[in-house]
Amino acid sequence: MQAIKFGKIAALVVAFGVIVGCSSKGGDTGGTGAVDPNAGYTSPVATGDNMSSEEAALRAVTTFYFELDSAELKPEATRALDVHAKDLRAAGNRVVLEGHTDERGSREYNMALGERRAAAVQRYLAGQGVSPSQLELVSYGEEKAAVMGSSEEAYAQNRRVELRK
Repeated sequence: MQAIKFGKIAALVVAFGVIVGCSSKGGDTGGTGAVDPNAGYTSPVATGDNMSSEEAALRAVTTFYFELDSAELKPEATRALDVHAKDLRAAGNRVVLEGHTDERGSREYNMALGERRAAAVQRYLAGQGVSPSQLELVSYGEEKAAVMGSSEEAYAQNRRVELRK
């Protein structure tokens, strides 16, 4: 029963990603066929009311995805992180950066990779002027999967850092 629920949620996430990806002005995804959960967030800078709605959309992005065995931040994540950095500098709030991996690899490897991913987001935010004291890093490795399953789509959604307020 719970697997069906996760399957429906995963289908909705993939469908939303396809819709957002198809509506973006971005280029080719490299022919991988995989849906990039950050797709659609690299549009040109807007002005006026559009900027407010674009910032609101970017502010809503709190999950940042990574490639297999990588802790390198994807370029499309930086627009949303720029908005979060602006908010953090203005408000002085603290956030938790939770690093996650898919289930492949040993527990120790995945814990270290989750930490490296969270550290990559921390470095980017610090480079944008956010105080390191505002950023707490936690690695869950493979322990808190966003999506259950052993498909590439499930793996891609589990390789992430979540920004928690």
